Amino acid sequence: MEKKKCLECKEVIIGRSDKKFCSDQCRNLYNNRQNSDCTNVVRNITNVLRKNRRILQELNPEDKAKVHKDKLLEKGFNFNFFTSIYTTKSGTTYYFCYEYGYFQMDAGYYFLVINKKLKEEEG
Repeated sequence: MEKKKCLECKEVIIGRSDKKFCSDQCRNLYNNRQNSDCTNVVRNITNVLRKNRRILQELNPEDKAKVHKDKLLEKGFNFNFFTSIYTTKSGTTYYFCYEYGYFQMDAGYYFLVINKKLKEEEG
């Protein structure tokens, strides 16, 4: 019977028959390498989305708020990144960064909202 080898260092594994790694260090190294191929792209996008969410959260401490586009841009908001889009029956399109959303009003203003269903699932 062939001895099972660690997926990371290829050393023979001693212990349980379903074990894949010889140590926590090898398991961590292997998993980090598996997830690193697109890590920079994913990390950068995630950082932009998280920043957008923080900005919306900061500017909308209540359930609703009205803010000018210049204020969002001043804080570093990136309108190219959002997690979902919701269009109402009346045709209003909301863009969401997780549970915080916005839609464009007239004269450069945006109306900020919170998706309460998502907010409740968080708590």
